Amino acid sequence: MAKDTGNNDIKSMSFEAALAELEQIVGRLEHGDVPLEESIQIYERGEALRSQCDQLLTQAEAKVEKIAISPDGSAGQTQPIEID
Repeated sequence: MAKDTGNNDIKSMSFEAALAELEQIVGRLEHGDVPLEESIQIYERGEALRSQCDQLLTQAEAKVEKIAISPDGSAGQTQPIEID
């Protein structure tokens, strides 16, 4: 687990904001022109961003409901989606 290196702002980020920043970090690391020390710092931030995205996705999945179709074809009751 990555140590806390001042990434407290990540906990308040939306999924979209965290994902966009994570994509930028991945791009920078893939490009390979980041100094080693900075690479380590942005990698740790990327791990924190990935964790935030995972948490927000899990929360969203828990809220998603599937609609049960009644025998006559109309929408019936809703049921919570099963999360594996």
